[in-house]
Amino acid sequence: MQLHNTLSGRKETFVPQDPACVTMYVCGPTVYNFAHIGNARPAVVFDVLARVLRTRFPKVIYARNITDIDDKIGKAAAEEGVGIEVIAERYAKAYHEDLGGLGVAPPDHEPRVTQHLPQIIDMISRLIDSKHAYEAEGHVLFHTPSYADYGQLSKRDPQSLMAGARVEVAPYKQNAGDFVLWKPSSAEQPGWESPWGRGRPGWHIECSAMAETILGDTIDIHGGGHDLIFPHHENEIAQSVCAHGGKPFSRYWLHNGFLNMDSTKMSKSLGNVLLVREILKKVPGEAARLLLLTAHYRQPLDWTEDALSEARKKLDRLYGALRELSDVQASENEPAHDAFMDALLDDLNTPGALAQLFELAHEAHRAGSDAAERSRIKARLLNCGALLGLLQQTPEQWFGWTPPGSEQMSEAEIEDLLAQRAAARKSKDFAESDRIRDLLKSRGVLVEDSKDGQRWRFA
Repeated sequence: MQLHNTLSGRKETFVPQDPACVTMYVCGPTVYNFAHIGNARPAVVFDVLARVLRTRFPKVIYARNITDIDDKIGKAAAEEGVGIEVIAERYAKAYHEDLGGLGVAPPDHEPRVTQHLPQIIDMISRLIDSKHAYEAEGHVLFHTPSYADYGQLSKRDPQSLMAGARVEVAPYKQNAGDFVLWKPSSAEQPGWESPWGRGRPGWHIECSAMAETILGDTIDIHGGGHDLIFPHHENEIAQSVCAHGGKPFSRYWLHNGFLNMDSTKMSKSLGNVLLVREILKKVPGEAARLLLLTAHYRQPLDWTEDALSEARKKLDRLYGALRELSDVQASENEPAHDAFMDALLDDLNTPGALAQLFELAHEAHRAGSDAAERSRIKARLLNCGALLGLLQQTPEQWFGWTPPGSEQMSEAEIEDLLAQRAAARKSKDFAESDRIRDLLKSRGVLVEDSKDGQRWRFA
């Protein structure tokens, strides 16, 4: 299996520390608002990676955190006059609902910052003891010059990083690029007791401490969005390596590319932020998931309404192939298609894997009456689809999907009209046949004429 390691800048053969157990940590959401589709991309990408890894190794431990201590959460809580736990729980629940709608499986561990404050404080104390961090005016800061390899992930020299660091230059800092591990809290702000007074942790130390607690000093894979390379992941490396006596933090670093809206960067200021839950009101979650997989994970992805519509049509073709195979049972113990697996094992090449999935759908059309071949193709379609988190429904469920809360015709009503249409076609009353078809379309039901008769689905 080949993975592109951001740390080395090249594709490498993936070799875990322990072949019996792969460890993976992915940065999850800060829960102060609903998830947008850009937030969903890493969740879907690393969900697929976890599925693929589980086909190659006997055990995979996948951790994806929830950041439930953050100044944005505190601000939202203050505006509503509630505790931060209320805000965090509300949006964590919404995040789980949205990812469930996209077919993202829960990780093995989902640590929260509030559950790991003793571990965070312990790691900070170790960094102070080893002279990699210092206390100043109620703050504790990591001293970046103390780590000689600072900047290795982002491929920039420390001086340029200092110049562009997203930190306030405060008089108590020994170096402009030093970053906060612990900061004081005012009476109005959430805070916890520590050796340095009442305060709260900095963003970067949280992930390091949670990863250490769950997965150990050195992990196999650390993932997240491209925007996290600097400063978040750069700082995670520095503080983790120094807290662990020089041991590597993560052996492979994977980063997904940005998601754009109609070729424009998604931004609140531009008003083009698209929430996952709004998408799920319009299309089945699998359609959104497929669109997220149409571009290689390291490349930018352009999200458009046309692309989403096309993704749904592609799934119509795949589920249509499964419907044509409804007369056979999927053969047992059928492996995923070789070419399909080859694509995924080549740095998670999902566009290549999807191409092979559609080729299997074509094979279904060409299989004819050979029951054994049809059974084999059906198994491969389902097995390959499962690795991508697709084809998780029956064809009836897929074609019967309607937007949540919408009024729809009953199946009995639809079948009655289709029987009338069949009778009209038999008597060559094509005007009546077209009228019934158009009536069904106006009620959100699309009719397709095939060699096997009339088929329908909700639009």
